[in-house]
Amino acid sequence: MSDPIADMLTRIRNANQVAQSRVSMPSSKVKEEIAKILAAEGFIDGFGVTQEGSKRTLTLELRYGPDKQRVIKGIRRVSTPGRRVYRQATDLPRSQGGIGVHVVSTSQGLLADREARRRHLGGELLCEVW
Repeated sequence: MSDPIADMLTRIRNANQVAQSRVSMPSSKVKEEIAKILAAEGFIDGFGVTQEGSKRTLTLELRYGPDKQRVIKGIRRVSTPGRRVYRQATDLPRSQGGIGVHVVSTSQGLLADREARRRHLGGELLCEVW
């Protein structure tokens, strides 16, 4: 697999489309940090990491509103292995007019766009969730 972050986002998008309550995937430190940001921003209910032997599995609890209304309306990869997208702190875009969130890879780790702006940090735009 050449882009594990895109695989994670696709699994979330597919599970969200069919209103599954959980989605599992192979775990990595970057995926766990993205899950922390999604949980902090209120897009997922929570996540957990389990280990069987040497394999770690990340499980996300997807959030839905009343009558199974989707909280995650859209999710997309911004920076790809073939086209990296970097922005300065002053040029960080606002996702859907501030409703969504961009995940930014900075020198201080992965941050939500609001936090990166507050700390005056730029970096690579990994993905956008709204």
